[in-house]
Amino acid sequence: MDITLADLIPLLPLLVTTGTAVVAMITIGIKRDYGLTAVITIIGLLFAALSAAYLMPNTNSQVTPLMVVDQYSLFFTVVTCATAMFIAIFSYSYLANLDDHKEEYYLLLVIATIGAIVMVSSNHFVSTILGLETLSMSLYGMVAYPVHVKKPLKFPLEASVKYLVLSAAASGILLFGIALIYAQTGTLEFASVVNVPNITEGLDDGFTITALVLVFVGIAFKLSLAPFHMWTPDVYEGAPLPATTYLATIGKAAMFVVLLRLIEASEALTFNSFILVISLVATASILAGNLLALFQRSLKRVLAYSSIAHMGYLLIAVVASYFVQGSISVEAVTIYLVAYMIMSAGAFGVATVASSSEQEFDRIEDYKGLFWRSPWLAAVFTAMLLSLAGIPLTVGFIGKFYIFFAGVEAALWILLAVLIVGSGIGLYYYLRIVYCMLLAVDVEQKFDIALGRNISSHAVLVFLLVLLIGFGVYPAPLMAMIETISTYI
Repeated sequence: MDITLADLIPLLPLLVTTGTAVVAMITIGIKRDYGLTAVITIIGLLFAALSAAYLMPNTNSQVTPLMVVDQYSLFFTVVTCATAMFIAIFSYSYLANLDDHKEEYYLLLVIATIGAIVMVSSNHFVSTILGLETLSMSLYGMVAYPVHVKKPLKFPLEASVKYLVLSAAASGILLFGIALIYAQTGTLEFASVVNVPNITEGLDDGFTITALVLVFVGIAFKLSLAPFHMWTPDVYEGAPLPATTYLATIGKAAMFVVLLRLIEASEALTFNSFILVISLVATASILAGNLLALFQRSLKRVLAYSSIAHMGYLLIAVVASYFVQGSISVEAVTIYLVAYMIMSAGAFGVATVASSSEQEFDRIEDYKGLFWRSPWLAAVFTAMLLSLAGIPLTVGFIGKFYIFFAGVEAALWILLAVLIVGSGIGLYYYLRIVYCMLLAVDVEQKFDIALGRNISSHAVLVFLLVLLIGFGVYPAPLMAMIETISTYI
């Protein structure tokens, strides 16, 4: 088959990101220059995001059987590339004084983003695995990146090995489930998971349910859903802050888009037992994530357990998608994923601005009196935390409202009760951090928050704060766009 330029245009964001990785690699090979590598990465990711935004209104094509480039995948390509660009900017000042080679970190970040772009465009298990492993392999390196410095922070090697071993086990379970699906249907396309007549005699619904549960378990590990969440707090705490931010935002969002496409393209939710499994996992994630966060003194661990609860909230809308006509559930998942990425990037961004590769400020007590040391950082941090709690006038409230609305439409009263209880518990530990920042402090400022040292990072925080409040006060433009793209899922 002859490939024309028109066939390559839908892949432009992926090609730009891949080209960025190649250019960065060649630059590092010729001469190591940390600033230049960072600039190449940031500009490349910016162009990838802009190209995806440009293509979004008029593109809807199946690129080989493995990938679909439509408005939904391009929307999340924009979100993924923009978030990766923000993390690259945060990383620059954080890694500036690292006593080791720093350039390869940006190479890993770009390659991870390539995997994420493939994942959000996947409607086939082969491309899902390729994207997932590209993302995961790069994250192993990002998590362990400071391991060769004289005094590495926390335990980066331990965190990376733990993530590697458990992720490999989860990938094995996922692949076994995919193999069972192939044995059942003779295809690996999402749309043919359970709605193709059996081509193998003797295989029944129990076989299909087992395969779907195994696939879901593999995905649940990547999303840190309970009871497959045990790796999350340790990896979050041991990894350097920029790697933690990437794992918490892009890593989660790309995987959830895969889950959403799989659920929507197949008829998986026609099995009541599969709905029951998802509902139980959602309940366990919301309760375990919020309750365990109450006992944490580490900011990273609080946000880790918080992310478990937020992924549980999203599963409510996934379950609701079977009972509700129309795309309200897909819209709810999409708006909540966007809100979650804004909130998490902002919260981790404040911690990254305050920290460096030489010293991270991870304990909640480290932020005592932040309102009196740096009102600006404290205001941004407070806004992000209140949004994570779902307080009105923030994008987090809009996202949670849509999840709740989808649940009401589907009459999922037990799950909604769990959501309300979990949100109430979450409000306590978020406000505990805000209260700590309001306390008076009579010691010298512990960290350098000078604007001049990382002005670009502060600019990103301004942008995230504007998105947080802007979409919280006036979400109509975002919702109109999401309503349009959700028809393509």
